[in-house]
Amino acid sequence: MSLTVLKAGLQTTIQSRPRIGLRHLGVAEGGAADRLSLALANRLLGNPWDAPALEATLLGPSLRFDVDCAFAISGAQAPAMLNGRAIPYQETLFADAGDELVIGGARTGARTYIAFAGGLPADDVLASKSTYLLAGIGGYEGRALQEGDRLSLDPEPVGQCRTPDAFVPLMSSSWALRACESFEFSELAEQSREDLVDSNWTVGRRADRMGMQLDGPILEVSSTGRMPSAAVFPGTVQCPEDGKPYLLSVDAGSVGGYPRVLQVARLDRHLLGQLRPGDHLRFLLREQRSAIAELRAKLDYWREWLPDIEQII
Repeated sequence: MSLTVLKAGLQTTIQSRPRIGLRHLGVAEGGAADRLSLALANRLLGNPWDAPALEATLLGPSLRFDVDCAFAISGAQAPAMLNGRAIPYQETLFADAGDELVIGGARTGARTYIAFAGGLPADDVLASKSTYLLAGIGGYEGRALQEGDRLSLDPEPVGQCRTPDAFVPLMSSSWALRACESFEFSELAEQSREDLVDSNWTVGRRADRMGMQLDGPILEVSSTGRMPSAAVFPGTVQCPEDGKPYLLSVDAGSVGGYPRVLQVARLDRHLLGQLRPGDHLRFLLREQRSAIAELRAKLDYWREWLPDIEQII
């Protein structure tokens, strides 16, 4: 009983929960770049929120089911076809043995999640089954899927389910991320501080799971963009010596040597996984207390549909 990869897509990996508590050892957090979308797909199948699923970046895979299996799709909006017939997102879907699933190019958002009843088997490394490409660990042999790969399936019976409209995230090409001042924010020149939070930034072509360069005003820092290495996290905005801010994402390393000028608040960090080159981005500056209050409100909102939301966001 398996799932055969007919076409791999641009970069399709198995992702699950992050690797927590290991940054002091230099281990990246990793996991699904958009954990909320992962959890929504798994919720429709009765899986744990972090059951291993496929994360397809920009262009999805073509797959053949070799066994009857329920599945669900969430995340970036890409055309999805089962045996040539368009199928919806955010609801439980059923495939028969021999059916072929094709996920096309994403129109909005960057990453589409395909979950399967019972989850996918994956290599468990450092308490996570997520693929970390830079180290070649987790997921399916520590790498992106390739044509001809066969993934084992052990589907469990599930009923029909649909994500309520109130809990369907909107995908866009324009984003707003709430963020707080970080440690070296004061090293920015006064005009650069205003530019950082008042500008509409564009996600540059240099973008992947580690992070993305932002195109817009050139920022000026008093340290000339160099400093002793210090801790960084997903959501940290650094300002290198060229003055072009760089937004770290889910596979970011644990230390960096550029001034840390902003930190995306926890409540919006899952959105990093949906930013793509050409998207527009604006930072909404928050005091720490306000960011915490807004996080609590967001957790309260989502708890009705995703009881484990504290682990997800």
